[in-house]
Amino acid sequence: MSFPHSWFPGFLIKMSIASKEAREVNYWLRLLRDSGLIKDKSFYDEVVDAIDESDQLKRILTKIVKTSQENE
Repeated sequence: MSFPHSWFPGFLIKMSIASKEAREVNYWLRLLRDSGLIKDKSFYDEVVDAIDESDQLKRILTKIVKTSQENE
């Protein structure tokens, strides 16, 4: 399947940027979790949940980019 649409290159660029940003957010959240700076259990739990969500987004966006590149 190919994408002859003129919007496709812009879409792929935006998805690549979003994937990179999701990886970076995931990195910083893991760094915060592992730093030992969080003393509040509730906040720690929120950070752990955010890590899980950012990991899911990272995998989804990476899959979109890879699949789009294969179908270019």
